[in-house]
Amino acid sequence: MAVLALTGALRSMSLVAAECRTLTSQAMTQAPCMKKILPASVSSLLIPWRGFLTTASLDQNKTFWKQREKYTVRPIGMKKTGGRDYTGKIRTRGIGGGHKQRYRIIDFQRLRFEPGTDQKEFEEKVVEVRYDPCRSADIALIAGGSRKRWIIATENMQPGDLIRTSGTIGRMAVSANEGDAYPLGALPVGTLINNLERYPGKGAEVIRAAGTCGVLLRKVSGTAIVQLPSKHQIQVLEQCVATVGRVSNIDHNKRIIGKAGRNRWLGIRPSSGRWQRKGGWAGRKIRPLPPMKSYLKQSSVSAGS
Repeated sequence: MAVLALTGALRSMSLVAAECRTLTSQAMTQAPCMKKILPASVSSLLIPWRGFLTTASLDQNKTFWKQREKYTVRPIGMKKTGGRDYTGKIRTRGIGGGHKQRYRIIDFQRLRFEPGTDQKEFEEKVVEVRYDPCRSADIALIAGGSRKRWIIATENMQPGDLIRTSGTIGRMAVSANEGDAYPLGALPVGTLINNLERYPGKGAEVIRAAGTCGVLLRKVSGTAIVQLPSKHQIQVLEQCVATVGRVSNIDHNKRIIGKAGRNRWLGIRPSSGRWQRKGGWAGRKIRPLPPMKSYLKQSSVSAGS
């Protein structure tokens, strides 16, 4: 009798294991949106399959809105990440909550010719200047030819203005107006500039914050030396394109927060509140400026990319 009971128990265990394998294979072959509810006796045998049963599907933390290939002027929906990357780990602290935002793609490459047109100087008209929740400066919607695009607005830019963009460097310096984009080699020394490229054709990377501007100090044998808002000096090729003028929203640094709740609206998460006495690092230190940084030795990006 004992032998028969043991045989029956082993047979029932083998049937349960076979059912477990069948249900597991079915669940893995189904679509991700379909759910399969397993019996308690079967789910208890699936403990080793922790990678299959976890609920840590963190695709919502992937910034798909940054990976769009086709340009559009329409606002794109964003999801809050709380400073976490796609693995769920906090990479940037101090971020959390905040008002809902929609992202508008900024075309930082001003010298972008339309396909099928001659690569000559072209004009665009400012359609709208508006607030952007994703940056400190205001943005402007410009239209020219058969396209529209968003750019960083300058200080006195108004709807209806005409702005020029050119990629040629002549023998004489041009008389550029605010909002125009020219290579550094075509601008006179002492011009206030913003949205500067480090490498020709790569797009603006520096001097993009609200109220900032750089100064074209001098031009030396095919290169230009620019003073940044931080008083640092950089050396770039004279083919790098920059926008003339100062970035808009110059009173951004004078805003009054007023209460802790407004920082939460802005997505700034408070610290733990633990008070710590400041050490010797907290005082003011007068240090000399670092040496001028050059961006000439690395390969440049072609303007057509």
